[in-house]
Amino acid sequence: MQENTLTLSTVEVINQFNEAFNRHDVPAVMALMTEDCIFDNTYPPPDGERFVGQEAVRRFWEEFFRSSPDAVFQSEEMITLGDRCVIRWRYDWTNTDGSRAHIRGVDVLRVREGKVAVKLAYVKG
Repeated sequence: MQENTLTLSTVEVINQFNEAFNRHDVPAVMALMTEDCIFDNTYPPPDGERFVGQEAVRRFWEEFFRSSPDAVFQSEEMITLGDRCVIRWRYDWTNTDGSRAHIRGVDVLRVREGKVAVKLAYVKG
C-alpha cells in the first residue's frame, strides 16, 4: 500500500511542477524543487549541461523562459513507480523568424519529500 501512496504523491508533485512550468512561473517551479536539486539540460550534445542547487537551476529557468516566452511542454505519457517518473513530452516554441518548431524528448525525474530532486532531460535528434 505504501508504494501506491508514493506513486500518487509523485504524480501530484509532477503535475504541479508541469503546470507551474507551462505558466513559466519560476518561483512556483523552484518551490517544487529541493534545495540540492539537479537538472541535466538537453544541450549541448552529447551530454547536456548539469545545474546543481536552487540558485543555478533558478538562473537557468529564468533565462530559458526569457528566451522562449511562448514555450509549451505537452506531456504525452507519464509513467511513475514509487519516487520515480518518466515523462515523454513534446516541446513547442516560435523561432525568431516567426516560424513554429517542436522537438520530442523524455524526462527522468525523482521526487523526494514532496519535491523534485532530480530532472534529467533527453531529446530526440
